[in-house]
Amino acid sequence: MRFEALEIFGAMRVQLAAHVDARGLFGRLYCAQEFRELTQPFQVVQASLSVNPQAGTLRGLHFQWPPSREDKLVRCLRGRLMDVLLDLRPDSPSYLHHQPVVLAGEARDGVYIPHGVAHGFQTLEDATEVLYMMSDYYVPELQAGVRWDDPAFGIRWPLAAPVMNDRDRELPLFDRQTFERELAIHRGAQARA
Repeated sequence: MRFEALEIFGAMRVQLAAHVDARGLFGRLYCAQEFRELTQPFQVVQASLSVNPQAGTLRGLHFQWPPSREDKLVRCLRGRLMDVLLDLRPDSPSYLHHQPVVLAGEARDGVYIPHGVAHGFQTLEDATEVLYMMSDYYVPELQAGVRWDDPAFGIRWPLAAPVMNDRDRELPLFDRQTFERELAIHRGAQARA
């Protein structure tokens, strides 16, 4: 694997270092030791697959409240997508900044997303498939998100009229004070636990 630091603090593009010969292609999708050398340990406990039949499908922007420490490795297996990372860590130098990253199935590339960074994506081709590898278990009570089209972030999605579910479409607009107050409540509950 090859790692390239992104503008979002702690996030990385993860590229497949493939061996290609007459048999086809072979490459490592994940190695705990390589991640440990570059970041805090990233141990995978769950993996999920997202199949998106239609170009323009938009999922996100999602994150988990503390005490979740869900880091993600998101990899495009088929098709193409634009993944957007949005830093929601008040103590980060890239707080409230976002970064788009185009991922392509033919390259089998991915992006490492540290906990506290929201992410979402829009498919650029029909039949796009996405593999998620997570370092923490999904907890429904901790799921949260911010609006994909929130003017506070100015994210420029490549395709108009996205295909979305109602939950993502109706996420509230971001209010910094409300968000930081809610984050403090979750962190306080985590400290008391």
